[in-house]
Amino acid sequence: MKIDFVDIISKELGLSKVQVNNTLKLLEGGATVPFLARYRKEVTGSLDEVQITHIRNRNDQLKELEKRREAILSSIKEQEKMTPELEEKINSCTTISELEDVYLPFKPKKKTRATEAKAKGLEPLAIKIMQQELFSIEQEAKKYVDASKNVTTIEDALSGARDIIAEWINEDSNIRGKIRYLFSKEAAISSHVAKGKQAEARKYEDYFDYTESFQKAPSHRIMAMLRGEREGFLKISIEPNESEAMSLIFKIVLRAYNDAAQQVKIAAEDCYKRLLCPSMVNEFRQIAKERADIKAVEFFADNLRQLLLAPPLGEKNVLAIDPGFRTGCKVVCLDKQGNLLHNETIYPHPPEVKVKEAVKKIQYLVSAYKIEAIAIGNGTASRETERFIKSIRFEKDIIAVMVNESGASIYSASALAREEFPDYDITVRGAVSIGRRLMDPLAELVKIDPKSIGVGQYQHDVDQNLLQKNLEDVVVSCVNQVGVELNTASKELLTYVSGVGPVLAQNIVSYRKENGPFTSRKDLKKVKRLGEKVFEQAAGFLRLRNGKNPLDNCAIHPESYPIVEKMASSIGCKTEELLKNEEARKRIDIKNFVTTDIGIPTLEDIMKELAKPGLDPRKKFDVFEFSNEVHSMKDLKIGMKLPGIITNITAFGAFVDIGVHQDGLVHISQMADKFIQNPNDVVKLNQKVMVKVLEIDTERKRISLSMKSD
Repeated sequence: MKIDFVDIISKELGLSKVQVNNTLKLLEGGATVPFLARYRKEVTGSLDEVQITHIRNRNDQLKELEKRREAILSSIKEQEKMTPELEEKINSCTTISELEDVYLPFKPKKKTRATEAKAKGLEPLAIKIMQQELFSIEQEAKKYVDASKNVTTIEDALSGARDIIAEWINEDSNIRGKIRYLFSKEAAISSHVAKGKQAEARKYEDYFDYTESFQKAPSHRIMAMLRGEREGFLKISIEPNESEAMSLIFKIVLRAYNDAAQQVKIAAEDCYKRLLCPSMVNEFRQIAKERADIKAVEFFADNLRQLLLAPPLGEKNVLAIDPGFRTGCKVVCLDKQGNLLHNETIYPHPPEVKVKEAVKKIQYLVSAYKIEAIAIGNGTASRETERFIKSIRFEKDIIAVMVNESGASIYSASALAREEFPDYDITVRGAVSIGRRLMDPLAELVKIDPKSIGVGQYQHDVDQNLLQKNLEDVVVSCVNQVGVELNTASKELLTYVSGVGPVLAQNIVSYRKENGPFTSRKDLKKVKRLGEKVFEQAAGFLRLRNGKNPLDNCAIHPESYPIVEKMASSIGCKTEELLKNEEARKRIDIKNFVTTDIGIPTLEDIMKELAKPGLDPRKKFDVFEFSNEVHSMKDLKIGMKLPGIITNITAFGAFVDIGVHQDGLVHISQMADKFIQNPNDVVKLNQKVMVKVLEIDTERKRISLSMKSD
């Protein structure tokens, strides 16, 4: 019996079977999530990216389940132990754990106490005892005493029989299901400091003697405990009340009050302590890890999305500085497209302190390269460099912006950076990256492995495959949400466009070099190996600012151009007028253009694009400045109110850069006047906030902040 994936997914996600079925068909046909969410609303029932991603992921999980089911069915059939009832039971399982419980009695085993007892011929005795009828236990066991089989006493025989019974109880899928349910509802997760590790484990002292409900334990606490255990500082246990578990098992296996039942009871107690409980503990440790991983990855993905969609300064001539003390400040000048025009090093800080020379050099560069903005990396010497730059008088107003340089060093040392700037060292490449991040965060950050950007919690502890998959989804979503300029985008940016990938991205760049700029979206079809299917997926997300067709610079898909032309024709104007003339657009009744393939959702999207063609969905850039009162932790005072910028969001709060080279933490309890469960409900990455200093721990480099009103 083949499992109906569509039925399962539709029920779990609360969607119609038609929506799920249509979405799965399109995904299996090679359609991407952004394409379906944007250009196939009539087919999916206007599902958004999150819903489509859930459908895709759940379908993948069910495929794995089906793959395991087939393997189990095949294994049992090979053993010639399959029955119609067993096959039906296997086919009715909807989770991996259920499947494995049913398969456990048939799973090839290594040597166990039960297999040894069976080899000694004690299984008939176990069967007799398990029936729990009235008989003489000793007399029955005596029949199995055989020195040649290493069963020298009655107790040897009974012990072996109990081992067999214990294994039967452990392999009973009904019992395992009930114990699993008990664990899920009643288990407590506890942690204790490892013997002799109190001094070394100080950072985990909150968990030296800690217990809470497993069901309610938040992901960040589970992650902290697991990390502490992995580092050898903590010991963790996940168990329900033992007497409750034993009582549950006794109700199922005990059917009498006699000597045989007493033997079964002893076997059941042994089963729970030696087999069933350790098995469940391992399973629930894995569940705890998976649950915590999912939550941590969600936070990482949310943070990454906010970072990638940070407001761009736009096309400006930028002077970027990678600050430093001993090695000086690396300075680069970039044109509006981010091309490197000039680089050199200035030494305004100790130990050189060549302030006058540095001032003259910056003034000259700003004038010579018509600089409109200055980007300053937020690492070492950043506040000192900011203060230095703001002390300089320029002929016109120049904004100076602190830029988060997290991951810039990864990029500057990468093969990509070496390929782009083969004649420059790491410091120059890093400064270029800082400047480009100010101009367009998305275009620059896609060049870095998302895991290296450093926004999230416990990123190195989580399932790396899960993390990679989710972060790639976020990058793809952001790139396609913003859209990509076809004639200027880097290979790395083009790689994330729906349907493109790294090979075709390189082919597009090569085509530009050989043939000059694209003048039409249709020219994409001339690119090597870029066929109709890829064109369908990608075209709507690519922009041509100065293309022949004005529609090429908006999110209207080329497949819808004929509809726009019909709209224009219906009111006696040209397509260009629809883009410029609001009154003309108001005269169009979109209901007149509904067809069997194109409905109201797509037509409404077309009208929105005609009103704001090529509009960048990111917010407008806003300059942020730190307080001039503080530059290091020693300048801080309790009660001080300071402007800050959110640099990271976790399940337990948000980290805020207040300009002292050490981010402060606004704990979730200090984020709002009312109780909140998710910090993302209150703040976003790069958000400007006002905070109050609550505590300063210089030794541990910790700053506690509050966003609550007084």
